[in-house]
Amino acid sequence: QVQLVESGGGLVQPGGSLRLSCVASGSIFSITAMGWYRQAPGKQRELVAAITSGDSTNYADSVKGRFTISRDNAKNTVYLQMNSLKPEDTAVYYCNVRLIATMTGGYRYLEVWGQGTLVTVSS
Repeated sequence: QVQLVESGGGLVQPGGSLRLSCVASGSIFSITAMGWYRQAPGKQRELVAAITSGDSTNYADSVKGRFTISRDNAKNTVYLQMNSLKPEDTAVYYCNVRLIATMTGGYRYLEVWGQGTLVTVSS
């Protein structure tokens, strides 16, 4: 079993910064990719940023140049540094991890989601 614990959300003024963290724990053999998605009220969940085990990154056009995703492999942790925040960045942010888990008798590919953390950008 694998768990994700997110932290770092909150209320921030436009132009401000926040840093989200997501720690994966449990029966993890290896992590292939980690990412952040967000869902604003009345909208579909969308990819914000992702990073692979080889440190290749991918960003939504709306956050390029403002957000930075990074990971600490030793800690099974992914970060999202969010700068120059805008009201339209307001959403629940979800951590997503794709991994190989150790199971009885072998291994299993899993995709796991965090519980979500609310980011509100407002003056």
